[in-house]
Amino acid sequence: MTTLPPEPNRPDRASGHDPTATAPIMSETGGLLADGVGPIEDSLETPIARRRTGRVALIAKRFARNRSALVGLVIFVLLVAFALFGGLFTSWSYTDTDFLAIGFPPSSGHWLGTNDAGNDLYAQVVHGLQRSLIIALSVSLGTTVIAAFVGALAAYFGGWVQRVILGIIYLLLVVPTFLILALISNKTGGDWRWLIVVLTLTGWMMLARIIHSMAQSIRERDYVSAAKYLGEPPLTIVARHILPNLASLLVINFALGVVATVLAETGLSFLGLGVKVPDVTLGALLQSGAGALFASPWLFYFPAAVLTLLTVSMALIADGLRDALDPTSGSGARA
Repeated sequence: MTTLPPEPNRPDRASGHDPTATAPIMSETGGLLADGVGPIEDSLETPIARRRTGRVALIAKRFARNRSALVGLVIFVLLVAFALFGGLFTSWSYTDTDFLAIGFPPSSGHWLGTNDAGNDLYAQVVHGLQRSLIIALSVSLGTTVIAAFVGALAAYFGGWVQRVILGIIYLLLVVPTFLILALISNKTGGDWRWLIVVLTLTGWMMLARIIHSMAQSIRERDYVSAAKYLGEPPLTIVARHILPNLASLLVINFALGVVATVLAETGLSFLGLGVKVPDVTLGALLQSGAGALFASPWLFYFPAAVLTLLTVSMALIADGLRDALDPTSGSGARA
Protein backbone atom coordinates (compact mmCIF):
# COMPACT_ATOMS: atom_id res chain seq x y z
CA MET A 1 0.00 0.00 0.00
CA THR A 2 1.26 3.51 -0.87
CA THR A 3 1.46 5.92 2.02
CA LEU A 4 0.27 9.44 1.17
CA PRO A 5 2.37 12.38 2.36
CA PRO A 6 0.97 14.40 5.23
CA GLU A 7 -1.65 16.90 4.09
CA PRO A 8 -0.49 20.55 4.37
CA ASN A 9 -2.17 22.93 6.74
CA ARG A 10 -5.38 24.25 5.20
CA PRO A 11 -7.87 26.82 6.36
CA ASP A 12 -10.60 25.56 8.55
CA ARG A 13 -13.38 24.87 6.09
CA ALA A 14 -16.03 25.39 8.71
CA SER A 15 -14.91 28.77 9.89
CA GLY A 16 -12.99 29.91 6.78
CA HIS A 17 -10.06 30.87 9.00
CA ASP A 18 -6.43 29.97 8.30
CA PRO A 19 -4.76 29.34 11.63
CA THR A 20 -1.32 30.02 10.12
CA ALA A 21 -2.31 33.40 8.72
CA THR A 22 -1.95 36.12 11.32
CA ALA A 23 -0.39 39.58 11.31
CA PRO A 24 1.72 39.14 8.12
CA ILE A 25 -1.49 39.09 6.06
CA MET A 26 -2.35 42.54 7.46
CA SER A 27 1.03 43.92 6.50
CA GLU A 28 0.83 42.45 3.00
CA THR A 29 -2.44 44.29 2.35
CA GLY A 30 -0.79 47.60 3.00
CA GLY A 31 -3.08 48.37 5.92
CA LEU A 32 -6.24 47.82 3.88
CA LEU A 33 -8.05 46.13 6.73
CA ALA A 34 -6.90 48.73 9.21
CA ASP A 35 -8.22 51.93 7.62
CA GLY A 36 -10.54 50.72 4.88
CA VAL A 37 -8.81 52.70 2.13
CA GLY A 38 -5.54 52.56 0.25
CA PRO A 39 -4.72 50.41 -2.75
CA ILE A 40 -8.35 49.91 -3.76
CA GLU A 41 -9.05 53.62 -3.69
CA ASP A 42 -5.90 54.34 -5.68
CA SER A 43 -6.81 51.71 -8.24
CA LEU A 44 -10.19 53.36 -8.69
CA GLU A 45 -8.94 56.94 -8.94
CA THR A 46 -5.96 56.36 -11.20
CA PRO A 47 -7.95 55.45 -14.35
CA ILE A 48 -10.21 58.46 -13.82
CA ALA A 49 -7.23 60.76 -13.45
CA ARG A 50 -5.65 59.22 -16.53
CA ARG A 51 -8.81 59.74 -18.57
CA ARG A 52 -8.96 63.38 -17.53
CA THR A 53 -5.31 63.90 -18.39
CA GLY A 54 -5.83 62.17 -21.73
CA ARG A 55 -8.80 64.38 -22.53
CA VAL A 56 -6.85 67.55 -21.74
CA ALA A 57 -3.98 66.35 -23.91
CA LEU A 58 -6.39 65.58 -26.76
CA ILE A 59 -7.97 69.04 -26.51
CA ALA A 60 -4.53 70.67 -26.49
CA LYS A 61 -3.55 68.62 -29.53
CA ARG A 62 -6.64 69.68 -31.44
CA PHE A 63 -6.09 73.32 -30.46
CA ALA A 64 -2.44 73.18 -31.56
CA ARG A 65 -3.49 71.96 -35.01
CA ASN A 66 -5.52 75.14 -35.56
CA ARG A 67 -3.00 77.66 -36.85
CA SER A 68 -5.34 80.64 -36.60
CA ALA A 69 -6.06 79.77 -32.96
CA LEU A 70 -2.33 79.59 -32.23
CA VAL A 71 -1.84 82.98 -33.87
CA GLY A 72 -4.62 84.38 -31.71
CA LEU A 73 -3.05 82.87 -28.59
CA VAL A 74 0.37 84.33 -29.41
CA ILE A 75 -1.14 87.77 -30.01
CA PHE A 76 -3.07 87.62 -26.75
CA VAL A 77 0.01 86.55 -24.77
CA LEU A 78 2.01 89.40 -26.30
CA LEU A 79 -0.74 91.88 -25.42
CA VAL A 80 -0.81 90.64 -21.83
CA ALA A 81 2.98 90.92 -21.66
CA PHE A 82 2.76 94.44 -23.09
CA ALA A 83 0.16 95.40 -20.49
CA LEU A 84 2.24 93.97 -17.63
CA PHE A 85 5.73 95.08 -18.65
CA GLY A 86 5.24 97.82 -21.24
CA GLY A 87 5.47 100.51 -18.58
CA LEU A 88 9.08 99.54 -17.88
CA PHE A 89 10.19 101.00 -21.22
CA THR A 90 9.07 104.54 -20.55
CA SER A 91 9.78 107.08 -17.84
CA TRP A 92 6.35 108.66 -18.20
CA SER A 93 3.24 107.74 -16.25
CA TYR A 94 -0.19 107.86 -17.85
CA THR A 95 -1.04 110.86 -15.63
CA ASP A 96 2.19 112.81 -16.19
CA THR A 97 2.00 115.99 -18.23
CA ASP A 98 4.76 117.22 -20.52
CA PHE A 99 4.06 120.92 -20.98
CA LEU A 100 6.82 121.17 -23.58
CA ALA A 101 5.22 118.54 -25.84
CA ILE A 102 1.47 119.15 -25.91
CA GLY A 103 -0.21 117.49 -28.86
CA PHE A 104 3.09 116.35 -30.38
CA PRO A 105 3.24 113.49 -32.92
CA PRO A 106 5.31 110.34 -32.23
CA SER A 107 8.96 111.10 -31.48
CA SER A 108 11.96 109.71 -29.63
CA GLY A 109 10.78 111.32 -26.39
CA HIS A 110 7.18 110.12 -26.79
CA TRP A 111 7.02 106.98 -28.91
CA LEU A 112 3.30 107.28 -29.67
CA GLY A 113 3.03 111.04 -29.30
CA THR A 114 1.07 113.07 -26.75
CA ASN A 115 -2.51 114.24 -26.45
CA ASP A 116 -3.84 117.76 -26.08
CA ALA A 117 -3.15 117.66 -22.33
CA GLY A 118 0.48 116.62 -22.78
CA ASN A 119 0.00 113.03 -21.57
CA ASP A 120 2.24 110.37 -23.07
CA LEU A 121 0.07 108.22 -25.32
CA TYR A 122 2.32 105.15 -24.98
CA ALA A 123 1.92 105.16 -21.19
CA GLN A 124 -1.82 105.69 -21.57
CA VAL A 125 -2.17 102.79 -24.03
CA VAL A 126 -0.29 100.48 -21.63
CA HIS A 127 -2.50 101.51 -18.70
CA GLY A 128 -5.64 101.48 -20.84
CA LEU A 129 -4.91 97.93 -21.98
CA GLN A 130 -4.37 96.86 -18.36
CA ARG A 131 -7.68 98.36 -17.29
CA SER A 132 -9.57 96.96 -20.28
CA LEU A 133 -8.19 93.46 -19.66
CA ILE A 134 -9.13 93.59 -15.98
CA ILE A 135 -12.66 94.74 -16.79
CA ALA A 136 -13.14 92.26 -19.64
CA LEU A 137 -11.77 89.20 -17.84
CA SER A 138 -13.61 89.99 -14.59
CA VAL A 139 -16.96 90.60 -16.26
CA SER A 140 -16.66 87.57 -18.54
CA LEU A 141 -15.71 85.29 -15.65
CA GLY A 142 -18.43 86.68 -13.38
CA THR A 143 -21.22 86.40 -15.93
CA THR A 144 -20.17 82.87 -16.89
CA VAL A 145 -20.11 81.64 -13.27
CA ILE A 146 -23.44 83.24 -12.34
CA ALA A 147 -25.17 82.05 -15.50
CA ALA A 148 -23.79 78.52 -15.10
CA PHE A 149 -25.04 77.99 -11.56
CA VAL A 150 -28.36 79.82 -11.95
CA GLY A 151 -29.26 78.04 -15.19
CA ALA A 152 -28.13 74.61 -13.96
CA LEU A 153 -29.94 74.96 -10.61
CA ALA A 154 -33.15 75.95 -12.37
CA ALA A 155 -32.90 72.85 -14.57
CA TYR A 156 -31.97 70.59 -11.64
CA PHE A 157 -34.82 71.52 -9.32
CA GLY A 158 -37.55 72.07 -11.91
CA GLY A 159 -41.08 72.80 -10.74
CA TRP A 160 -41.80 76.06 -8.98
CA VAL A 161 -38.10 76.80 -8.44
CA GLN A 162 -37.55 76.68 -12.17
CA ARG A 163 -40.55 78.93 -12.82
CA VAL A 164 -39.37 81.51 -10.29
CA ILE A 165 -35.79 81.59 -11.62
CA LEU A 166 -36.91 81.83 -15.25
CA GLY A 167 -39.39 84.55 -14.32
CA ILE A 168 -36.59 86.58 -12.74
CA ILE A 169 -34.41 86.03 -15.81
CA TYR A 170 -37.13 87.19 -18.20
CA LEU A 171 -37.83 90.22 -16.02
CA LEU A 172 -34.16 91.24 -15.96
CA LEU A 173 -33.88 90.78 -19.72
CA VAL A 174 -36.46 93.52 -20.33
CA VAL A 175 -34.94 95.97 -17.84
CA PRO A 176 -33.21 98.82 -19.73
CA THR A 177 -29.58 98.20 -18.87
CA PHE A 178 -28.55 101.48 -20.47
CA LEU A 179 -30.48 103.51 -17.91
CA ILE A 180 -28.91 101.59 -15.03
CA LEU A 181 -25.44 102.18 -16.43
CA ALA A 182 -26.17 105.88 -16.91
CA LEU A 183 -27.41 106.32 -13.35
CA ILE A 184 -24.56 104.41 -11.73
CA SER A 185 -21.93 106.07 -13.93
CA ASN A 186 -23.11 109.52 -12.86
CA LYS A 187 -23.21 108.51 -9.19
CA THR A 188 -19.78 106.85 -9.10
CA GLY A 189 -17.87 109.22 -11.39
CA GLY A 190 -16.96 106.48 -13.88
CA ASP A 191 -15.24 104.16 -11.39
CA TRP A 192 -14.09 101.02 -13.22
CA ARG A 193 -14.97 98.80 -10.22
CA TRP A 194 -18.61 99.81 -10.40
CA LEU A 195 -18.54 99.29 -14.13
CA ILE A 196 -17.46 95.67 -13.54
CA VAL A 197 -20.29 95.15 -11.04
CA VAL A 198 -22.97 96.61 -13.31
CA LEU A 199 -21.82 94.80 -16.45
CA THR A 200 -21.65 91.51 -14.52
CA LEU A 201 -25.08 91.84 -12.93
CA THR A 202 -26.71 92.78 -16.23
CA GLY A 203 -24.94 90.38 -18.57
CA TRP A 204 -25.56 86.84 -17.33
CA MET A 205 -29.26 86.32 -18.10
CA MET A 206 -29.14 85.21 -21.74
CA LEU A 207 -26.40 82.67 -21.10
CA ALA A 208 -28.30 81.35 -18.08
CA ARG A 209 -31.33 80.72 -20.31
CA ILE A 210 -29.17 78.74 -22.75
CA ILE A 211 -27.52 76.72 -19.99
CA HIS A 212 -30.92 75.93 -18.48
CA SER A 213 -32.12 74.48 -21.78
CA MET A 214 -29.03 72.30 -22.16
CA ALA A 215 -28.94 71.21 -18.51
CA GLN A 216 -32.49 69.86 -18.67
CA SER A 217 -31.35 66.89 -20.76
CA ILE A 218 -28.30 66.27 -18.56
CA ARG A 219 -30.56 66.21 -15.48
CA GLU A 220 -32.13 62.96 -16.71
CA ARG A 221 -28.83 61.08 -17.02
CA ASP A 222 -28.24 58.00 -14.88
CA TYR A 223 -25.22 59.40 -13.04
CA VAL A 224 -27.24 62.43 -11.90
CA SER A 225 -30.00 60.15 -10.62
CA ALA A 226 -27.39 58.03 -8.84
CA ALA A 227 -25.93 61.12 -7.18
CA LYS A 228 -29.40 62.11 -5.97
CA TYR A 229 -29.96 58.62 -4.60
CA LEU A 230 -26.66 58.78 -2.71
CA GLY A 231 -27.81 61.98 -1.04
CA GLU A 232 -25.34 64.44 -2.53
CA PRO A 233 -26.30 68.13 -2.02
CA PRO A 234 -27.78 69.93 -5.05
CA LEU A 235 -24.82 72.31 -5.38
CA THR A 236 -22.43 69.36 -5.41
CA ILE A 237 -24.44 67.57 -8.08
CA VAL A 238 -24.55 70.71 -10.20
CA ALA A 239 -20.83 71.40 -9.80
CA ARG A 240 -19.59 67.81 -10.22
CA HIS A 241 -22.06 66.18 -12.60
CA ILE A 242 -23.93 68.81 -14.64
CA LEU A 243 -21.58 71.73 -15.27
CA PRO A 244 -18.61 69.59 -16.39
CA ASN A 245 -20.77 68.35 -19.26
CA LEU A 246 -21.29 71.98 -20.29
CA ALA A 247 -17.59 72.87 -20.09
CA SER A 248 -17.21 73.48 -23.81
CA LEU A 249 -20.05 76.00 -23.84
CA LEU A 250 -18.74 77.77 -20.74
CA VAL A 251 -15.16 78.01 -22.00
CA ILE A 252 -16.19 79.35 -25.39
CA ASN A 253 -18.60 81.84 -23.81
CA PHE A 254 -15.84 83.07 -21.51
CA ALA A 255 -13.55 83.77 -24.47
CA LEU A 256 -16.26 85.49 -26.47
CA GLY A 257 -17.40 87.35 -23.36
CA VAL A 258 -14.02 89.09 -23.21
CA VAL A 259 -14.59 90.45 -26.72
CA ALA A 260 -18.17 91.47 -25.94
CA THR A 261 -17.14 93.26 -22.74
CA VAL A 262 -14.34 95.20 -24.43
CA LEU A 263 -16.71 96.32 -27.17
CA ALA A 264 -19.40 97.19 -24.60
CA GLU A 265 -16.96 99.27 -22.58
CA THR A 266 -15.82 101.01 -25.75
CA GLY A 267 -19.39 101.85 -26.69
CA LEU A 268 -20.14 103.15 -23.21
CA SER A 269 -17.03 105.32 -23.34
CA PHE A 270 -18.19 106.86 -26.61
CA LEU A 271 -21.48 107.73 -24.88
CA GLY A 272 -19.67 109.18 -21.88
CA LEU A 273 -20.78 106.37 -19.54
CA GLY A 274 -17.49 104.46 -19.29
CA VAL A 275 -14.36 105.03 -17.25
CA LYS A 276 -13.56 108.71 -16.85
CA VAL A 277 -10.32 110.64 -16.44
CA PRO A 278 -7.83 110.54 -14.84
CA ASP A 279 -8.25 106.78 -15.34
CA VAL A 280 -8.22 105.50 -18.91
CA THR A 281 -9.21 102.42 -20.88
CA LEU A 282 -8.88 101.60 -24.54
CA GLY A 283 -12.47 102.72 -25.04
CA ALA A 284 -11.83 106.03 -23.29
CA LEU A 285 -8.73 106.61 -25.43
CA LEU A 286 -10.74 105.94 -28.57
CA GLN A 287 -13.45 108.31 -27.43
CA SER A 288 -10.98 111.12 -26.82
CA GLY A 289 -9.01 110.36 -29.99
CA ALA A 290 -12.10 110.36 -32.20
CA GLY A 291 -12.57 114.07 -31.53
CA ALA A 292 -9.10 114.84 -32.89
CA LEU A 293 -9.03 112.28 -35.67
CA PHE A 294 -7.98 114.74 -38.40
CA ALA A 295 -5.75 117.03 -36.33
CA SER A 296 -4.00 114.27 -34.32
CA PRO A 297 -4.78 110.91 -35.95
CA TRP A 298 -2.23 109.02 -33.82
CA LEU A 299 -4.46 109.55 -30.78
CA PHE A 300 -7.09 107.33 -32.41
CA TYR A 301 -5.20 104.85 -34.55
CA PHE A 302 -2.78 103.49 -31.94
CA PRO A 303 -5.48 102.62 -29.35
CA ALA A 304 -7.68 101.33 -32.19
CA ALA A 305 -4.89 99.00 -33.36
CA VAL A 306 -4.41 97.56 -29.84
CA LEU A 307 -8.17 97.14 -29.39
CA THR A 308 -8.45 95.40 -32.76
CA LEU A 309 -5.62 93.00 -31.93
CA LEU A 310 -7.27 92.17 -28.59
CA THR A 311 -10.70 91.44 -30.02
CA VAL A 312 -9.37 89.50 -33.03
CA SER A 313 -7.06 87.38 -30.86
CA MET A 314 -9.85 86.42 -28.46
CA ALA A 315 -12.18 85.63 -31.37
CA LEU A 316 -9.53 83.32 -32.89
CA ILE A 317 -8.94 81.65 -29.51
CA ALA A 318 -12.67 81.11 -29.02
CA ASP A 319 -12.96 79.60 -32.50
CA GLY A 320 -10.04 77.27 -31.80
CA LEU A 321 -11.49 76.21 -28.46
CA ARG A 322 -14.81 75.44 -30.11
CA ASP A 323 -13.11 73.20 -32.65
CA ALA A 324 -10.98 71.51 -29.98
CA LEU A 325 -13.82 70.87 -27.54
CA ASP A 326 -16.38 69.81 -30.16
CA PRO A 327 -15.54 66.34 -31.52
CA THR A 328 -17.80 66.92 -34.54
CA SER A 329 -15.84 69.97 -35.71
CA GLY A 330 -13.22 69.89 -38.43
CA SER A 331 -10.17 69.78 -36.19
CA GLY A 332 -11.83 67.34 -33.86
CA ALA A 333 -12.49 64.98 -36.75
CA ARG A 334 -8.88 65.16 -37.87
CA ALA A 335 -7.64 64.40 -34.36
